[in-house]
Amino acid sequence: MKKEFYSNGKLLLTGEYVVLDGASALALPTKKGQSLNVETTNSGYLIWESFDCYNQSWYQTKIKTANFLKKEVPLGTSKFDDTLFKILWQAQQLNPLFLNSNAGYTIQTYLTFERLWGLGTSSTLINNIAQWAQINAFELLELSFGGSGYDIACAQNNSSIIYQRNLDRKKPKINTVHFNPAFKEQLFFVYLNKKKDSKEAILAYQKLDMSLLEIIISEINNLTDNICNSSTLTNFEDSIIEHEQILSQFLNIPTVKESHFSNYQGAIKSLGGWGGDFILATGNSTDILYFKKRGYSTIIPYKDMIL
Repeated sequence: MKKEFYSNGKLLLTGEYVVLDGASALALPTKKGQSLNVETTNSGYLIWESFDCYNQSWYQTKIKTANFLKKEVPLGTSKFDDTLFKILWQAQQLNPLFLNSNAGYTIQTYLTFERLWGLGTSSTLINNIAQWAQINAFELLELSFGGSGYDIACAQNNSSIIYQRNLDRKKPKINTVHFNPAFKEQLFFVYLNKKKDSKEAILAYQKLDMSLLEIIISEINNLTDNICNSSTLTNFEDSIIEHEQILSQFLNIPTVKESHFSNYQGAIKSLGGWGGDFILATGNSTDILYFKKRGYSTIIPYKDMIL
């Protein structure tokens, strides 16, 4: 029997970092994502192979399915094995009927975006495994990678969302919104070619002075609402600039525009963990040349990126 599962990629437009503590965040599912194909066999082994967006195999592993029934996470021979086996083992703990026999499985995963782009290689994997195991993907995330869960919400939704984490992390508040700015032709994403480790970004954030957190969350919530409802590019730019300034002061990190693109005439917004992956920029086709001249070759228009 064959089964196929699919999850959307993600970008976080507002609320980065403070989304961990309950701020409202505007999150955008992407047109590209990851699929997971499962075929049940009688081999007694789980045989796994992952393919990138060029259909090139980048990871393979094999393990006896019976190993997931033990009290400890199975050990692998690489960091990818260790991560995958932990996710599968945690899924089995949440649903004892999952991987509960000596049946075998042949599994392939297929990315449709570049693996290092930061669009959700891990979150799409977790959501796909959760679908396969018929468990709560937010709970599986909490037991494996951790994080706010907005990326799981993007994996599950085909429109933009306002995401808010709460004390019950299994059931965050998710509202779909119609974010389709009239000025989207003047929005584009630039890949910085610097992979940002989400876990490291979260750990650094958790060491900050949180005495002003309540005030900052209130300000970010208002800006999320303003950005979501912006009717003009000017209003949108003003809001994302203010958002950058507030978090820059809180995180004690210069904005990406200050540190890398100080003479750029349009507005620039960090997305997710500051300092890596994609940024959002406003401008026209001439402005795109600004980034190309500086060696940034991956530039994707809003309409081609966002679902």
